[in-house]
Amino acid sequence: MDILWIVLAGIFLAIELATVALVSLWFVVGSLAALAAYLLGAQVWVQVLLFAVVSGAMLLLLRPFLRRYVEPHKIRTNVDAVIGKEGIVTETIDNLEAIGTVKLNGLPWSARSENGTRISDGTSVSVRRVEGVKLIVVPTSKQVQ
Repeated sequence: MDILWIVLAGIFLAIELATVALVSLWFVVGSLAALAAYLLGAQVWVQVLLFAVVSGAMLLLLRPFLRRYVEPHKIRTNVDAVIGKEGIVTETIDNLEAIGTVKLNGLPWSARSENGTRISDGTSVSVRRVEGVKLIVVPTSKQVQ
């Protein structure tokens, strides 16, 4: 049984090193716990139970904690950062005429209405998404003059 637990620990470790995605690290620790139980003279069913319990506990307790440190933090780019922001229409938005400008964070952006309605100058709008270099916007309840 000692060879089995060592081989399993090696396989799980190789998988973890190949993926670096916290997939099998828990089973490496479980295999080592079962190996320790074998070396202390535990019966096979105790070794298997210990493997399952230790692996499950490691997975449930440590995975959420470790994922915060292993996964890179996503940094929103300039374009992604404008989604949800509010701006002011500086040139009437008309999708049919393909015109419209919104001032957002002090910069002019080409803009189109999300639902195709015309949006007048001075209207406050919220950015729903970005398509190419155009903001797709909807009017907010505010009217600015």
